[in-house]
Amino acid sequence: MAGDTDPLALDGTLLMPATTAAIWYASDGFDPTKKGINGRRVAGESFLRGFFAHGDVTEFVSLAHTQSDHAAFADLAHGMGVTRPLRAVRLDAPQALAPADVVQYPAPLVSTELWRRAPYGAAAWALCGITHTTATRNVMQALFDLRSAPQMPWDAMICTSRSVQASVRRLMELAEAHLSQRFPGAVLPARPLLPVIPLGVDCAAFQPDPALGEGLRARIGAAPGDLVAVTIARLTPDEKFDPLPLFLAMELAATALRADGTRLHLVFCGQFSESFWQETYATAAARLMPSCSYHVLDGANADERKATLSGGDVFVFPIDNLQETFGLAPIEAMAAGLPVIVSDWDGMKDTVTPDVGFRIPTELPRGGLSTYVSHRYLGGTDNYLQYLSQISSMTPLDVRAMAGALVTLARDPDLRARMGAAARDRVRRLFDWSAVIPQMQALWGEQAAMLAHARAKGGPAIARRDPGRIPVGPAVDQMFAAYPTRFAPADRRLAATSAPDRPSATETFKLRNYAARRRLLEDPARIETVLAAYAATGANGATEAEIAAATRLPTAMIARVSLWLFKYHFLQQVPA
Repeated sequence: MAGDTDPLALDGTLLMPATTAAIWYASDGFDPTKKGINGRRVAGESFLRGFFAHGDVTEFVSLAHTQSDHAAFADLAHGMGVTRPLRAVRLDAPQALAPADVVQYPAPLVSTELWRRAPYGAAAWALCGITHTTATRNVMQALFDLRSAPQMPWDAMICTSRSVQASVRRLMELAEAHLSQRFPGAVLPARPLLPVIPLGVDCAAFQPDPALGEGLRARIGAAPGDLVAVTIARLTPDEKFDPLPLFLAMELAATALRADGTRLHLVFCGQFSESFWQETYATAAARLMPSCSYHVLDGANADERKATLSGGDVFVFPIDNLQETFGLAPIEAMAAGLPVIVSDWDGMKDTVTPDVGFRIPTELPRGGLSTYVSHRYLGGTDNYLQYLSQISSMTPLDVRAMAGALVTLARDPDLRARMGAAARDRVRRLFDWSAVIPQMQALWGEQAAMLAHARAKGGPAIARRDPGRIPVGPAVDQMFAAYPTRFAPADRRLAATSAPDRPSATETFKLRNYAARRRLLEDPARIETVLAAYAATGANGATEAEIAAATRLPTAMIARVSLWLFKYHFLQQVPA
C-alpha cells in the first residue's frame, strides 16, 4: 500500500492480497458530461475507466440509489469492452454487497455513510473515501464529524498527495483536541487509514497528435522558434489560479527574449465559470503582457484539448488556490511529453521533480493574517468563492522565478525535449492507472483483512445498531415522540367504510398528486388490493397482521397502506 503504515493495521509488514471494492456510484462523482466539467468528476470518470481496464477482479459491483445510475455504470463498462460480470446493489439493501468487503466512495468520508452502515454492524463492510478539495466548509465539517461518528480503524480515506494528507491529519488533530477538552478522559476512536495514493491517468490517451499541434501553432501565428506556453484549466481566478502573475511573468520573459527574436504565446484551454471572466482575462492579458499573444480555446472540445497539449512547448500551471489538492492537469501534460512550470503547491510537490520541470516558490499568509477571512467564511458573511479569492490575493508566487523558467526553456529546446521525455516516463511509471489501481487494490485488501480480524474477534464494538435509534436519522417515533396525540397501534381492528358516492382510493391518490414526488407509499393497484382485503372481512374488520396473512404481502407494507387508507377514511377503527 502506498503511503504510511497505519499502526492499526494487522501487521505493518504484512503484504495483503489484492481485492475488490464496490463502487458507490452517482453521476455527480463520475460524469462530467451531465454535471459539468471539474477536476473531481474528470478524476472520477478516469478512475472508473482505469479500474475497468486494470482491476484484478472477478466482477465489478456498483452501489447506487437508482437504476439509472446502475445503468450508467454498466454503459461505461460495456463501452470499454468489459466482459466480466457486473453486479448492481441497491443502496437501501447494502447487505447484498458480499462478497465485496469494501465500498469505494467518490469523495472524502462522510458520517452519513457510517451511520448508514451502523444497523448492519460496523464490520459489515469497510468504507474507502478519497480526497478532492478540503477547503469547503462542508468537507471540514465532515472530517470533524468523522471523529464522533461510528468510524472504524478499517475505514480509509485515500489522500492524493502528502500535502493533503498533512491537511487532513491537522484537521483531525484539531477535532481531537476539541473533543478531549470537551470530554476529559474520553477515549477517542482510532483514525481511519490515510494512505497516500495519487490520482491516475491513461497515458495512451495523451499521445500527441502532430497534425492538431501544427494546426494550433498555425492558428495562433507561432513561428518555429517561438515558445508556446499552454494550460488546461477551469478559467476562474476564484477556484483555480489568478492569471495575472502568469501574465506578468510572460511579459518579463518576452522582454528578456526580445534580443533572441523569440516571441511568446499563451494559450488557455478551458471554460469560463462566469461570462464576465472572459473580458477580465482578455483585458488583463492585453495590459500586462502586450509583447505576447493571448488565445483561449474551448476546453469542452476534446480536439481542442488534444491540440493544446500537442502544439504547446511548455505547460504552465501556477496554482495559488486552496481549492486545489493534487493537480491532475500537469500529469496529463507530462503524459503528452511536455515540460511543466507549476507552483510549489499541494500535490505538485509530489508529482513534479526537477528532471521534468520547475516548481515556482509560493507563500501563504502567516499565522493570524487569515483568521479573519476564515471566520467570515465560517459565519456565512463570505461565501466559498469569496473565501478562496481572498486567500489567493494573499498568496504570492515568485514571478521572477516563473519568468526565469520560461526563458530557460525558450532558449534550450534540447532541455525541453529531455524534460518532456522524462515527464512521459515518470507518468508511465507512477501515475498511469496500471500503476495506481494495484495500490488501491492493496489498500482494499488491507481493509478486508482488518475486517476479517474484527469479525473473528467479535464484541460490542461491531454489533449491529438499532436502526431506529441511531442519532443521525433516527426513526420518527424516536425523534418526534412528543409531536402526536398517540402512536398508531399495530393490533387494532380496522374495517372498510361505506361511502359509495365518494372518489375511489385510486382517484384520491391522484387527487393528492402523490406521483409528483414518486416513490411514495405503494402504487394505487396495491392500495386497492389491501382495501378489498379489508372489505372482505366485513364489519368485524381485521388487524394488519391478518390482512398481511390473507394477501401474502409484507406486514410493514400492509401497515403503511393501512395508515394511508385510515387517513382518508377508507378504513375506520372497529370498537373494542
